Amino acid sequence: MTKSKPTSLEAKLQQYPSPVAMLRDAPVGGYQFPFAPEFTNWRDEQESWQNSVVLFDQSYHMKDVYFEGPDVLRLLSDVAVNTMKNFGPNRAKQIVTCNPDGYVIGDAILFGHGERKVSIVGRPSVPNWVEYQARLGRYDVQVTRDERTVANQGRRLIYRYQIQGPNALDLLRSVHEGVFPEIPFFQLGDLKIAGRRVRALNHNMSRMGGLELHGPVDDGAAVLAAILEAGPRFGLRQGGSRAYSTVSPESGWIPSPMPAIYAGEAMKPYREHLPADGFEANASLGGSFDSPRIEDYYQTPWDLGYGRHVKFDHEFIGRAALEKLADQPHRRKVWLRWNEEDVLRIYASQLRPGTRFKYMEMPNAYYSILPFDTVRAGGRQVGLSTYTVYTANVRGWFSLAMLDENVADGSEVSLVWGEANGGSLKPSVERHAQTEVRATVSYQRLNGGA
Repeated sequence: MTKSKPTSLEAKLQQYPSPVAMLRDAPVGGYQFPFAPEFTNWRDEQESWQNSVVLFDQSYHMKDVYFEGPDVLRLLSDVAVNTMKNFGPNRAKQIVTCNPDGYVIGDAILFGHGERKVSIVGRPSVPNWVEYQARLGRYDVQVTRDERTVANQGRRLIYRYQIQGPNALDLLRSVHEGVFPEIPFFQLGDLKIAGRRVRALNHNMSRMGGLELHGPVDDGAAVLAAILEAGPRFGLRQGGSRAYSTVSPESGWIPSPMPAIYAGEAMKPYREHLPADGFEANASLGGSFDSPRIEDYYQTPWDLGYGRHVKFDHEFIGRAALEKLADQPHRRKVWLRWNEEDVLRIYASQLRPGTRFKYMEMPNAYYSILPFDTVRAGGRQVGLSTYTVYTANVRGWFSLAMLDENVADGSEVSLVWGEANGGSLKPSVERHAQTEVRATVSYQRLNGGA
């Protein structure tokens, strides 16, 4: 008799010894972006992020969920660690949500479209969680889903273009019809391009200037054509997924924390709600850190650099737990610059018979949606590394890490590269041996600045 196909995340989990076992052996590699890997070459596309201007088409891979109704702000205040006192129409903010134990479910960008209408944009973890809370029946809110391309049977509602770099604003001024508006950081304004109204967000991930544009999907082609026509004068390059997935870690953003949903009775109703074919049920876990407890992979807001977002001026899910954690030691988000000799040794093992180490595919060397590598100092574990990349801007390999706060800036640590026991069942990773890589801790961006 064949087993019935599970219909929920919870039912799928019951088929495995543990959540870790399900995620580690998931036949899924790194996060797949449904757009071209390169338009020219990823090195030049990366450098245009810092040296000229790059356009990333974000219209495909992020989930948008719209919430509209009189209880929108109450819903947001109840689920977010952030305060909503400084949020409203034409504003945006990074929203961070936690489970009742104070561990992060995810982060996303919150857009204020009107007094009673917002959207949450990002990987599915946060939009799904907020939608679930909205549908429990305690809020007068209507929900509209605009799914990622991979989960969308129809077409998207909007286009989204990120335009970043030192020449970005000059390029946008050249195509804007009228007086160019000054848009403060994390606020929204209006442009007019190719006769179309374009909404523009200033979130400036590159630190070099730029805006994120969006509007109705039917306007997208005309807006893009106008930007591309003007682009050569400003050194514009279109960026593919290989550049897109690697320049964001330069800014310090960890794109996909472990969603703290896989264990505990409090989260069981949510696991029963989530489908077995959804993002959370089909994420993959990888890297050298190997614990049987899924909770050991969870992060607090402080681990991810989001401690500044935690405000105890309102009641929210996880508040009591975070109040207890607030004065305790925390891990700190840092950059790790990998030792060049150790990197070369890993590549050399690919060219010789005998032991080989896990391949470092350029420009990103993460082979699961949720990568975690062990970091040691003085013979003990001091944290976790995630999202290993190479960029032409840094001219080297680096990763983002969450380390004990007593690990000093500029100190050397050791990172374990490769999975235990020669690897998992993931087809994206070959059989290999583990090795250690020296890395230098940096509290600041590796391409300059804090």
